[in-house]
Amino acid sequence: MKEQENTPKRKETNQERLARMHKGASGRKFEFAKEQRRNPTETENIMWIELRGKKLGGFKFRRQHPYGRFVLDFYCAMEMLSIEIDGEIHDTPENIEYDKVRTSVIEENGITEMRFSNQEILKEKDKVLNKILKKLTQLKQTRTAK
Repeated sequence: MKEQENTPKRKETNQERLARMHKGASGRKFEFAKEQRRNPTETENIMWIELRGKKLGGFKFRRQHPYGRFVLDFYCAMEMLSIEIDGEIHDTPENIEYDKVRTSVIEENGITEMRFSNQEILKEKDKVLNKILKKLTQLKQTRTAK
């Protein structure tokens, strides 16, 4: 057992890091994500202005991040937090069920997901940002306590 403790950790390769970060997302998901970045919704633009460049508490976010069979609207890899912005289409019965399954799969992989409606972003942006920052701080404290 002591041998394992003294053995230096092997540095993760870039390919391994990408596989972990993207959970085997297909090339089609990467293309779809790229298209989504080119054509963001109004609320995605609003949130990206607030999240990009480590503006929110120094946390780095990616937008339209391919992950497995999904694309996460915004993703903080360091704290494994996904932010999803839901438009009215998410209110349909089939999309409500799909979102439940999606959230379950994402959370089974250790990612915390927060969901906000377009209306919350448009009417209560500061409240949303405060909720996100609070969650990021909690996740960071949990991670550093391990």
